[in-house]
Amino acid sequence: MQSNRVQEPLLTEVDFRRRLCSSMVRFERVSVKQRIKWGTIVGLVLSCVSMLVLAFVAKSSSDVLHSLDTEFTVDINRVNDSAAHYRWRLWGNIRSLEPLHPFANPRGVSYIGPSDQNNGFIYAEIHGGFENIRNSICDIVTLSRLLNATLVLPDIQAISRLEGISSNVMSFSYLYDVEKFIATLASDVVIVRNLPPNFEEARRRKEYPIFQAKRSSSLNFYLEEILPRLKETKFIGLIVTDGGCLRSILPRSFGELQRLRCRVVFHALHFRKEISELAQLMVERLRGSGHPYIAYHPGLKRDTLAYHGCAEIFQDLHTELIQYRRGQMIKQGILKEDLSVDSHDRKSNGSCPLMPEEVGLLLQAIGYPSITRIYLAGSEVFGGQRVLIPLRAMYPFLVDRTSICSKKELSTVIGLESQLPIDGLEMPPIMIPKQVKSDWENAGPRPRPLPPPPDRPIYQHEREGWYGWIGEKDGEPKPSPKDLRDQAHHLLWDALDYIVSVEADAFFPGFDNDGSVWPDFSSLVKGHRLYKMASSRTYRPDRKFLAGSFNSTSDHRYHPPRNWTLAVKHHLNQSIGEDGVVRDLYESKPNLFLSYPLPECTCTTIKHADSKGNNLKKVYEEQAECPQELINLQKEGRRFHDSPSNDDDDEKEDDDDPESSKSHGASQLDLLLSEQDEEMDPDD
Repeated sequence: MQSNRVQEPLLTEVDFRRRLCSSMVRFERVSVKQRIKWGTIVGLVLSCVSMLVLAFVAKSSSDVLHSLDTEFTVDINRVNDSAAHYRWRLWGNIRSLEPLHPFANPRGVSYIGPSDQNNGFIYAEIHGGFENIRNSICDIVTLSRLLNATLVLPDIQAISRLEGISSNVMSFSYLYDVEKFIATLASDVVIVRNLPPNFEEARRRKEYPIFQAKRSSSLNFYLEEILPRLKETKFIGLIVTDGGCLRSILPRSFGELQRLRCRVVFHALHFRKEISELAQLMVERLRGSGHPYIAYHPGLKRDTLAYHGCAEIFQDLHTELIQYRRGQMIKQGILKEDLSVDSHDRKSNGSCPLMPEEVGLLLQAIGYPSITRIYLAGSEVFGGQRVLIPLRAMYPFLVDRTSICSKKELSTVIGLESQLPIDGLEMPPIMIPKQVKSDWENAGPRPRPLPPPPDRPIYQHEREGWYGWIGEKDGEPKPSPKDLRDQAHHLLWDALDYIVSVEADAFFPGFDNDGSVWPDFSSLVKGHRLYKMASSRTYRPDRKFLAGSFNSTSDHRYHPPRNWTLAVKHHLNQSIGEDGVVRDLYESKPNLFLSYPLPECTCTTIKHADSKGNNLKKVYEEQAECPQELINLQKEGRRFHDSPSNDDDDEKEDDDDPESSKSHGASQLDLLLSEQDEEMDPDD
């Protein structure tokens, strides 16, 4: 039995190791699979746990987000309320002047229309710029009513001298709508387009009495001197060069003539359709996205600066230009002063305009932010863009008509015009080579000296303005046809700027109540705004006070002390109310009635006893009560019906620390790009 048993061979060491390695490999394969399986199970468990955690976090965070949204909405509402508050302080109407309303209708029972049998015809020639034309037309219509005469459409000389313009917009119709002018004044004065043939022939031959009218002329002068000649000849002529032909203040018994002045300027003198439509389009663009804007008229005109002796506030050739014009005024008898005066003393007395840099600092003191839209009015800014650089640096959104209107839109206002001859370079005629050779051979004996070098050509830009004559000639050259046409275009630009300024949310004059012999643009705008909406925001700065303020802080003008900012801000805020209106009563109305048409052309909806304060009583003491239909009719066109605080709160806030305004403004930083209602820190 033992012999038949097969004995297994003994394992060698090599075989043992081989078997051991294979067993370990099988074990490792099994362990890797198990680890993958368990890792998958653990991953699924962790995924489920994470989903549960996320669901819990989402559920619990919804309540937190709802509470945050509620708090954010409350903060936005608070910011909007604060923005509305500052919007009212910078752009709101003046409550104390809201009861004043325009009322220029005849008030006397005995006021009758023009009679068919009158004393004759009045033909007037008007000289001067936009302001002179507007005020002169007003006075001429008033004289026609006084003398019971038929008025021929006034002849505007700045347009009549033009060549190559359309016959549809000649003279008076170049600016104003003739049909509306005649129709509006039909119950006051008989107005005709042309003279009868016999008088027209006499006008061409200069066979009619002509009178040089002056702004200082009284009613007695016309009733005693002019009226007898008018009845005798049935036709007289007036030449108006002073910007008017009748004194500003008339006796109380002639109050109807003052109201006729208001009806002429504020109702009858409508600009022609192309001007009005483009001006309204400009206003809409300036108020785009609901933004208000300020209209600013610098008042920097050469004649005005020369009259007041403000040459030294400019530099270089601009000073020479002003002095040359001042010398002309002295020779013509317009000015009876010395040629050289101290311009800095004149500026300290308030006789010189506020420079654009100073206006920018004043607007900052009031609180207008740097993104405020400012419209630059006026066809002439003496000194050019250089004097506007500081203001544009403080307020980048400083625009004018060329910024918001295309050339095509401006050309529609100008109308059809013929091409003027091009005044280019004066070059010698071109000669063919054969002619040059022939001239050389026939020029005479040799040797011949070389010809002189040709003169330097005079370029077009050197012929315009002062480039061509200020350094070479003693006298100013006569205006060329192009200069005359540019002067007529300035009338159109002033008409556009006038409408934009009257419709502005705020108006800031750089030079008004100047006391010169001519009407000024800013005074006409202020008077129109006072008549149309007395509560509109119209600044009436006292230049003498402001000049002293700037002199006191000249060393740190851009970083003034807090008391300076508060004083200037208080002064300007007072100027838009009854204090500024009363000051215009004494300073502006004696020179220009249209700058202060109160109380003759307005009425009030409150009783005189309801007015508080001395200045407010002066505004309302002679005001007539408005008719019942005006009292019942709600005032339309208010931009801000409600205000967040009363007048007492406003006065209290004017005395607050500017740092408090800064803290309020800091919460509105997110609204700067969309709203202009933040009150800016003047010290920023």
